[in-house]
This record gives sequence, C-alpha cells and structure tokens, in this order.
Amino acid sequence: MAKKWISFICVWIMALTVLLTPLTVRAQNDSTDETGNTDLIQAPSGVLMEPETGTIIYEKDKDTRRSPASITKIMTLILIFDELKSGNLKLDDEVTTSAYAKSMGGSQVFLEEGEVQTVETMIKCIVVASANDASVAMAEKICGSEEAFVERMNARAKELGMTETHFCDCCGLTSDEQHYTSARDVALMSRELITKYPEIYRYTKIWMEDITHVTQKGSTPFTLSSTNKLLKQYEYTTGLKTGSTSVAKYCFSATAHKDGIDLIAVVMAAPDHKVRFADAKTLLTYGFSVCSIYHDANTDTLPKLKVKGGVEDTVSLRYDKEFRYLDLNGQDMSGVTKKWELSETVPAPATEGEKAGEAVYYLGEQRLGSVDILYAQTVEQADYGDYIKKVFLKTLL
Repeated sequence: MAKKWISFICVWIMALTVLLTPLTVRAQNDSTDETGNTDLIQAPSGVLMEPETGTIIYEKDKDTRRSPASITKIMTLILIFDELKSGNLKLDDEVTTSAYAKSMGGSQVFLEEGEVQTVETMIKCIVVASANDASVAMAEKICGSEEAFVERMNARAKELGMTETHFCDCCGLTSDEQHYTSARDVALMSRELITKYPEIYRYTKIWMEDITHVTQKGSTPFTLSSTNKLLKQYEYTTGLKTGSTSVAKYCFSATAHKDGIDLIAVVMAAPDHKVRFADAKTLLTYGFSVCSIYHDANTDTLPKLKVKGGVEDTVSLRYDKEFRYLDLNGQDMSGVTKKWELSETVPAPATEGEKAGEAVYYLGEQRLGSVDILYAQTVEQADYGDYIKKVFLKTLL
C-alpha cells in the first residue's frame, strides 16, 4: 500500500513539473526590464525609444556598427527640413535632376536627366518610394554636390551625439564599409526628425500616391507605393523608413502613436523583410504595454514674487515648458504632486527669461523631475529717483 502511495505522489510531482515548467520559462522570457532583454526580437540589433524623453525602453546590441541601407535617408530628410525651416528652401521650389542623380540604381522613381520636380514631390519620392535618384537630386539642390551634402550629414550626426555613425552617401546604396551606423544612432536621428519636424508624418503615412513625370518625351503618371508595409499591418503606425541591401540585410525604423504616446522601434540586419516588420511590431506592442506618460501642461497661475530694491514691487513668473514623465513600472500616477521651490523675495534686477526657481514633481517621496520657473518680465534695480517717486506716490495715496 505504501509503495502505491509513493508511486502516486511521484506521478503527481512529475505532472506538476511538466505543467509549471512552461510557465516558469514564459515568466523568465516576459520579465523584460527597459534595457535588459535581448530575446524580444529575432534581428541582431534593435532599440525601442520613447522620443519625448529619449528613454531607451529596450535595447539589443544597440551600439554595434552596421550598414543602414536606405534608413540613411532619415538624415537626408533632416537636412532637407533644416533647409525648409531656415527659409533657404520652399516646398514649391523646383529641383532639376542631373545625369548623376538619374544614374542611381536600386530603389528609384526613374527621374530623367533634366526632369524638374518640386521639393515636396521629391520628399514624397524619398519617404514613400525610398528613391535614391530623388535623394541625390535633393543633395545637389541643397549643397551643389552629394559629397558636400554628405559632409553636412556627418556634421549633423555629430551634433546629435551619433557616435557610431559615418555616412558615405545620401541614400544608403553604397557598400562601402565606412558607411555605418548603429541601432541607437538610428533612433537618435529618427527622434530628431519626428520631434523637430512632425510635419514629416504628412508624407510617412502615405500608402500610395501618383506623381507625374514631365520630360521631353511628354507627361507620364507614376505611382509611388510605400515600402513601409507596417502601415497596413499595425494600426498605430505613423512612419518612418525602411532599408535593405545585400550587405545591410533588412533594416527598419518604425514610429507609432497610441494613447498619447509615441514610440520609435529600430531593427537592423534582420534576415528578411517579414522579420523586420514582425520585430518592429513586437517592439512597439511591448512598448505600449509597459509605458504610461504623466503630463502637466503647466497652465496654472504662478504667484508673483516680491522684489527688493526694484522699480516695481513684484515680478511675474512663467513655466519654462510642460512636464512629461515616462513610467515603465505600472505606478499609479494619479498621486503625483507638484511643489514650487521659490524664494519669497528676490533682489533687483530680475531679468525676463532667467531662472527664478523650479516646479518639482513627486510621487510619494520619489522625485520624478522638475521644470524651471522663469521671470516673465524684467524689473530693473531702482535708483534714488525711483525711491523719491515711490514716496511721492504713497503720499498722494
């Protein structure tokens, strides 16, 4: 009888072991912190970033230098929009295609030598169809040559802290080993493009659109078809850029928006196009599952501060900016409090735009961050005449 009970207990132990083992493995695989899990994607390199704060939520081999293929064009687009912002370029400016631009292989829109298109049409060709010929035409329009444009690309990359990046062309067609970037650096330049120039989304959301080739042969329509298949596979997708060559394999920088949160997912050197889109979707889905944003627009009224020795007795204040905090731990953000750290009295002069104090945000005893509080006006230091004037006015009152 005892042997039967022992056998019975052993069977149950074995059964429980079988049942619980998959759950344990799953728990280990799902226990992903914001930077630790390297098994979330199949591609060898990847990054998931929240662009507002620049927080990296997930990373896998993020700093290894890899060939970027056409996601190089993200930097090309940054420089184009830099020129638009500065006023040196307008969307309706005309761009003439050179023989060199026409000669580009790979992905293209088959521009003819001498063909004229507007800047906006060229942007659509680059963003939607990943056109190498349009990229070179724009580089020549802005800097006179692709070589000069690439120098500016590398300078801009340095400004953004892209330490593992060097460009040799403006479109990513090159197989030169000195043309490289990293998953982290791709996220950085993607962040710059979408945060500084959110109007890029007008083009990155295009699935198909027709342009017209006007050449000596006449006018012919040409349909731009997006290389970003995630637009049809993931409802929250907003952009951004794909790339693939035999050297780079399959790369992708994807952007998405859900519940007030934007995310950037970078995948590099995926083995095929299906994996790069699947990996990007996995990263974005994971990100939205763990992210929540606390946002304070800072529209409340700040008190005036007393000014000692000024031509006026008080000075007005304003917030420097809104406050955003990215939570990855599932905390209840309804308990966030804001505390003004200000002096009761400040000495003159008080200069508009200078820091007067700060608003500090807490969740319990945890300090989440702060926003500077600035002087909203200038209050000059009073001289002898100002004091006489004040006394005289008080006498009248």
